[in-house]
This record gives sequence, C-alpha cells and structure tokens, in this order.
Amino acid sequence: MASPDQSVSTVEATLRFFRTGIACFSEADAGFAPQPGMFTVAQHIAHTAQTVDWFIEGAFHRAEGFSMDFPALEARVRQVATLAESLAWLDRSFAAAAQAFRTNAARLGEPLPPGIMGGQPRGCVAGALMDHTAHHRGALAVYARLRGKTPPMPYGEG
Repeated sequence: MASPDQSVSTVEATLRFFRTGIACFSEADAGFAPQPGMFTVAQHIAHTAQTVDWFIEGAFHRAEGFSMDFPALEARVRQVATLAESLAWLDRSFAAAAQAFRTNAARLGEPLPPGIMGGQPRGCVAGALMDHTAHHRGALAVYARLRGKTPPMPYGEG
C-alpha cells in the first residue's frame, strides 16, 4: 500500500494530468455534449470532481462507506453550466483529497466497509481516484476532438 506521501503525489499528478489534458477547452465549450442527455464538457469535469469527493467521503468520512444515491449525485452535476464552476470544483476536490491523505495517514491500512471496494485498505482509493479520472480525461479528449480541438499530451512538462 502507498504511503501518505505517495498517495498525495498520486492525487497531485492526477490533477496535473487532467488539467493539462483539458487545457484546450474554453468557456465557449462548456455546454457542448456529443448527444442530447450526455454530460456537457462542464458537467463531465464536475462529475470528475464530484467523484473525487465521493471517494474521499466514502473512505474517510462516512462510516457506512460510499454513497449509493447516484440519482442525487447526477442531479447535482447536471446543475453545473460553466467551465469556471466545474474547474473550481475540480481544484477544491483534489486539494481536499490531498489533505485527506495527509490527515488520515494512520487509517490508510484500515479496511473499507462492505460494499464498493469492501475490505480493501482505505488508501486504495488513491489508485481508484486516479483510474476514474483518467477514464474521464480520455472521454474529454474525444469531446475535444469533436469540437475540432487537439487535446495536449497530459504527461508533458507542467
């Protein structure tokens, strides 16, 4: 299992890669969705931020583990209309995640409650958070291409 410092490093790198990968978007792209009913660019970013919060809350702040109220979670994301709002949420969520790994160092090896990732050490959410964020970074790269933009290589200097 990763140390608190390694977990924080994972969180920070994940945000850096995500931010780099979506740097091609402007506020004019915020409302774009490939098909009706799909998340817009802003909502997709907001969903990514919300899921960071969901991982941290489930691992460290909710005795029962992860919230399974997906309709309520989606409803909150659907309210986001601007790139500025979604990026602010993203930055807050990743900062809170890094802080959670710092302040819960002694709990990283404790098992998660039954359910999603039940029995796994709480610290494993750093990897899950990274994987989920990468998934959405890739989806947003497709959105960018559909807008005629070239998403930058996320792993470059930065």
